[in-house]
Amino acid sequence: MNDIKLETPGADLLDRDLTEVAALIRSGEISPVEITRAQLRRIEARDGALRSYACVTAASALQAARAAEAEIRGGRYRGPLHGVPIALKDLCRREGVPAAAGSTIHRSTPADHDATVVRRLRDAGAVLLGQLQMTEGAYSDHHPAIAPPRNPWNADYWTGISSSGSAVATAAGLCFAATASDTGGSIRWPCAANGLTGIKPTWGRVSRHGTVELAASLDHIGIVARSLRDAAVMLEAVAGADPLEPTALQAPVPRYAQLASGSIRGLRIGVDPDWNSMDVDAQTRSMLAAAAQTFQELGAELVPVRFPRAQAEQAVRDWAPNCAVEAAVAHAGTYPSQKNEYGPVLAKVLDAGHALSGLDYQRLLLRRMDLRGQVDAMFTGIDAMLAPVQPMPPLTLHAISTLGDQPGLIAALQRYTCVFNMTGHPCLTLPAGLCRAGMPMGLQLVAARLDERTLFRLGAAFQSATCWHLHRPAPGKEA
Repeated sequence: MNDIKLETPGADLLDRDLTEVAALIRSGEISPVEITRAQLRRIEARDGALRSYACVTAASALQAARAAEAEIRGGRYRGPLHGVPIALKDLCRREGVPAAAGSTIHRSTPADHDATVVRRLRDAGAVLLGQLQMTEGAYSDHHPAIAPPRNPWNADYWTGISSSGSAVATAAGLCFAATASDTGGSIRWPCAANGLTGIKPTWGRVSRHGTVELAASLDHIGIVARSLRDAAVMLEAVAGADPLEPTALQAPVPRYAQLASGSIRGLRIGVDPDWNSMDVDAQTRSMLAAAAQTFQELGAELVPVRFPRAQAEQAVRDWAPNCAVEAAVAHAGTYPSQKNEYGPVLAKVLDAGHALSGLDYQRLLLRRMDLRGQVDAMFTGIDAMLAPVQPMPPLTLHAISTLGDQPGLIAALQRYTCVFNMTGHPCLTLPAGLCRAGMPMGLQLVAARLDERTLFRLGAAFQSATCWHLHRPAPGKEA
């Protein structure tokens, strides 16, 4: 194979898209072993400052890369993830490796099995670099004993939660893509904060078997990537029915990667100008307007809609107690018996879950069913909806400090995200601009349940006409 200098500034393959590198691996222009070594060198050089990895599994990564190289040379190419280095959010169990999920309780206990998403990535030939850091239990704050990841664009800014390590590593070129999860916005916020593309698929589209639970009916397993095509390749590999997970949906998985192209002429994008401007700052409104114009120029039709705002606002209020009850069930084996090992924010959530009455929880579920039906009905007249990820520009660490103790800020952040965890609809986050401070900003597209294909069509068209997804953070900004 050709001797390509993988760490040469200006020609660094580690900053390219996954699908670009996959094509070079398949053609034999680059070696899975060499690109994995280069990836590990960059992690060693940069992650001390970025802190995106909870655990780097260098030896097994190189072993997988050698196996991939031998298979590809032998004509046994498995597909676009074969030989490509990626990483796992630290709630995806991987046999022989601890999955601490941002806590201290399990960080020394190796998992005894692979999560379904991990097994499917192994089957696709991916090289697994390690486990990526996250907030404690996938809730809002990092455990006090764990240093949080830092935004590679600027260390003074928020990384987003809870898939913080997944986004930081992917943005900084420390992996080509990563698994992630989203219970209230935890794929969408980090992607917006780090200039990435993220897919929160329909609830149940990706099996949760073997993943550490926060709230079973709200948890969505998804992908953080650099481009729409990368996200499509990753989701196609991990989605689908799973005999080990009864709630995984039985619907066949489309060829997402093939759908990430073609015209969007005639697709109807719903826009609710009132909902999209609720206390939304001028920079975010301007970004959304520019994106809407781009979609229109590409042939999509903008359709005015009325989102069920009152029910959505109630869902934001209901999200915390809903999550708390389900989290209390998920942590029953260690809480309150090991309460002293929990951080104060997650402990407070679990206490709230124990305190909620069954009657109040049932009322909450009935309201949630009503909202889901109303959102389903809205998508009978449109193909997708355009909305902000958050109502404010990128947040500084100062503004976001003690997030778990700022209910007003949490509610504002969740206005456009947790609603779709409550309903289970798929959401795509796309980089769509830079704020005045030079930090990335993202938008959100939402579609009918199981209609990720429309999101990928729209996202591919948008990224063919814009270059926001090509921007990369400059090394050293994390210092």
